[in-house]
Amino acid sequence: MVTRLVDLSHPIEHGMITYPGLPAPVIGDWLSREGSRGRYAPGTTFHIGKIEMVANTGTYVDAPFHRHEHAIDVAGFPLDAVADLEGCVVRAAGRGRPRDASLFGRQDVRGKAVLVHTGWDAHWRTDAYGTGHPFLTRDATEALIHGGAALVGIDSLNIDDTADGSRPAHTLLLGAGIPIVEHLTNLGALPDAGFRFYAVPPPVIGMGSFPVRAFARLDG
Repeated sequence: MVTRLVDLSHPIEHGMITYPGLPAPVIGDWLSREGSRGRYAPGTTFHIGKIEMVANTGTYVDAPFHRHEHAIDVAGFPLDAVADLEGCVVRAAGRGRPRDASLFGRQDVRGKAVLVHTGWDAHWRTDAYGTGHPFLTRDATEALIHGGAALVGIDSLNIDDTADGSRPAHTLLLGAGIPIVEHLTNLGALPDAGFRFYAVPPPVIGMGSFPVRAFARLDG
């Protein structure tokens, strides 16, 4: 059996914007190689980096605490909530901005990481990425919850319409304990089914969102 891993994450770079209005990450040295020379034996150097960023940077997972004050944070996720999930991709490119419940039709989502492929990641790091993005409607979200989805991801700016301050997709999915992964990429490289999905954050206490290295495992 041959195993193939498919990266579904955007790299995090100094100065990049993930979401308009949120600050870019500041990446630099805490200890540079040049600065480390006097600390170690001749010819031995180390680098220790530092990063300052908001939690909603790059490809990230939302925990229920992101929306609901007394719910679990990213440290509270059991590993089986964000790792080694059976995955499926729902193709949603070219269907207009709102993606409603008809998108899922008779799709079996029970126990699965449902990844919505809109193709919006083609606009990453451009002004177009932050405006007019595809999103899931309330009835689409309700269909996923009623269908028993384990996790929902999307390759767009936001799973919600950012003009809707009530954020129904976040409110309902996270209220049901279903993790959300936003700003995915490369979903076109995945089959519609037959893969395992991973989006594991470090267990940082008190964070409702955090960057992940999302990827899929294909065995065959």
